[in-house]
Amino acid sequence: MDCDVLTLAGIWNSGPSHWQTHWEQRNPAWKRVAHRDWNNPDCHEWVDELDAAVAMSEGPPILVAHSLACGLVAHWARSESTLGISGALLVAPADAEGLSFPAEALGFAPMRLQKLPFPSIVVASTNDPYVSIERARAFAEAWGSRCVEIGDAGHVNGESGYGDWPEGEKLLRELCKRVSA
Repeated sequence: MDCDVLTLAGIWNSGPSHWQTHWEQRNPAWKRVAHRDWNNPDCHEWVDELDAAVAMSEGPPILVAHSLACGLVAHWARSESTLGISGALLVAPADAEGLSFPAEALGFAPMRLQKLPFPSIVVASTNDPYVSIERARAFAEAWGSRCVEIGDAGHVNGESGYGDWPEGEKLLRELCKRVSA
């Protein structure tokens, strides 16, 4: 795939069975944006870390975010950053205003619901414990994202059986083609 990609794991990071980890292993040029404290993420701090990673990219990257990191992307898009990205694949966005949202994550609520200034795809599951399908659809609509519903897929992570996830890679390839056209 001929795209500059930054991956953004959710809270607690993405472990060895997660699709993000598999994709990074196959694409060593892709970089996971580090966060100082995966167990107690602070939105403002993480926005700054994302901005620094985007600044170090060769060109405007595509962000591949999972869970809490989808909200991070929406917060970053509304930050004072003067940097740009090519697009974003936003998988299983966690609802920072939902009852199941981890209390350890600070500063993510309220959810940013403004149109994103770049092309994006939201991938949503109908039985995600961190967001209802209705709320995921509302995020996609507010963000101006294409919404792809993949059925009962849990939180679309390793524990839900999404280790390698070739269908997700296909969506990323589609986004890469769209932004490079």
